Amino acid sequence: MNVELISIGDEIITGHTVDTNSVYIARKLAEIGLNVVYKTAVGDDLKRMEEVFYQAIKRADIVITTGGLGPTDDDITKRVIVKVFKRNLVFQEDILDDIRRRFEVRGIRMPSINQNQALLPQGATYLANRTCSAVGILIAEEGKIFVALPGVPREAKTIVDEELIPFLQGRVKQSHICVIKLRTTGIIESALAEKIAPNLKVPDTVRFAYLPSYSGVDLRIIASAPNKETGDSDAESVATRLRELVGEYIFGENDDTLESVIGKLLSERGQSLTVAESCTAGLLAGQITSVPGSSAYFERGVVTYSNLSKVELLGVPEKIIEEHGAVSRETAEAMVLGLREKYKSDYGVSITGIAGPDGGTDEKPVGTVFIAVSSADGVKSKRLSLSRDREINRRRSVYAAMELLRRTILEND
Repeated sequence: MNVELISIGDEIITGHTVDTNSVYIARKLAEIGLNVVYKTAVGDDLKRMEEVFYQAIKRADIVITTGGLGPTDDDITKRVIVKVFKRNLVFQEDILDDIRRRFEVRGIRMPSINQNQALLPQGATYLANRTCSAVGILIAEEGKIFVALPGVPREAKTIVDEELIPFLQGRVKQSHICVIKLRTTGIIESALAEKIAPNLKVPDTVRFAYLPSYSGVDLRIIASAPNKETGDSDAESVATRLRELVGEYIFGENDDTLESVIGKLLSERGQSLTVAESCTAGLLAGQITSVPGSSAYFERGVVTYSNLSKVELLGVPEKIIEEHGAVSRETAEAMVLGLREKYKSDYGVSITGIAGPDGGTDEKPVGTVFIAVSSADGVKSKRLSLSRDREINRRRSVYAAMELLRRTILEND
């Protein structure tokens, strides 16, 4: 069955809000064998919404909208639904009771306007929303399924996971879907393709894709088969071949992140980590400590933005900064050596660079970053030549530093 997703809201089409709902919903639908064939965005305009709804219902088996289910006058999705499906809004006492309870628990008087959210198109089923007051709306008739969800991402995700996916699994004839995601870093998408494309044969039952991001490139495998055994086997055969071709760049699978993989490596070895950051100003420490339980291995992070702080907090010799500059391999290595010597951790990581958009020279243009990792086995450092975008440079520096750390830990075994 084919699906169309419709994102509703002026904030979406004007670019003031990024539509994350359709990305999440499409991914969840793919996991149960449903294909999204169209994705549409429309502003808060009754006539245009009506046109989009009619078109979607005509060309897709399942239509899922997000946005416009709040209690205020600018939330007009229900008005469009009742016009398209030619039915009235009916008051639902049980929905109102649930909304009242939510406000009571929070110790807040329910504004009378919230009663609007207890109105449901005649003949529709509501999809419970345990996080807030806007319920989802589901209409199933004449072989079509129409679903309207709140636009707030947390609410949309909750209803999708707890209500919509179970409903669709019970109504839609499915094949078994196996999804494997191999996570790579340290190599760009085109270079991966050069290694993979000539040497990988993908069966007709399997879809394979490259998914690049700041942290690296994910290799996604989706296998569809009549049964679990065949689907899992088809997906795993492709994954096995990919591991053979580019295994040195694969740091994890599925929900693994670089920070979670590093945390696992350090925890298993009972080792500790400290970091010193200049141009990233705490981003690396924040990424590492985003993992629950990171206090078991993360000792501390030091932000040494100025030259003076590098000298006073890390013991970097002033002569090194004078001769080589704050952004240099020598300074990065001195930072990480001083870090480990002072704080006695098993591993230390340092980052220093020119994030931009200003401050570059012919010798060291914007995007020049040096990272270093220190352990009992010595110091490793690396120069990065990144972009002119400040935020991208900071993010990519963090991931490059974590990958150098991951490889160092593995090599030290």
